[in-house]
Amino acid sequence: MVAPAMPVAAKEILRQLGREQDEGTWPDRWGWPGGTLTEPKPLFPRIEPERQTALIAKWMPAADATAAPALAPAASPSPAPHAPAAAPAEIAIDDFAKIDLRVAKVVACERVPKSDKLLKLTLDVGAEPRTVVSGIAAAYQPEQMVGRTVIYLANLKPAKIRGVLSQGMILAAGDADVLALSALDRDAPPGTRIR
Repeated sequence: MVAPAMPVAAKEILRQLGREQDEGTWPDRWGWPGGTLTEPKPLFPRIEPERQTALIAKWMPAADATAAPALAPAASPSPAPHAPAAAPAEIAIDDFAKIDLRVAKVVACERVPKSDKLLKLTLDVGAEPRTVVSGIAAAYQPEQMVGRTVIYLANLKPAKIRGVLSQGMILAAGDADVLALSALDRDAPPGTRIR
């Protein structure tokens, strides 16, 4: 079944199972009979650290050379300093105009069941309440969120996350870890457009 995506690996799997004659065919039942197992060898051998470092140096532009050590095995247990992410492609003002950012006030917040990372927030966005699931639970407790003013992305396509319909997202700073929520420097009514 993996042959269309990985033909070389599929051929080697069949060889190791003693079923080379089945290459290019689809099984008519599960559990093919017959076949003599051959000497197994790894299909995807590990790349040794020295070779990995050489490949990274070869494939990554010189400007990104600082990222190479992060991919190699760590020499010490201390965490690496935060490296700036590569800048995304530039956009035109028309692209930015498609984004509908609004002021929102958190009126209720609770943990999403069976998740350590997710909070379910009910937001006042001016017209009608909206529900947002956000991966900020490592940085904020539900009781810390109630009453906060946040920046809300209103026109993000709704998605079901852990069984909860999320109707947008709130903005936060940080890459893998949430460092802080995006906020306003003074009060503005819920639903106010941010531009």
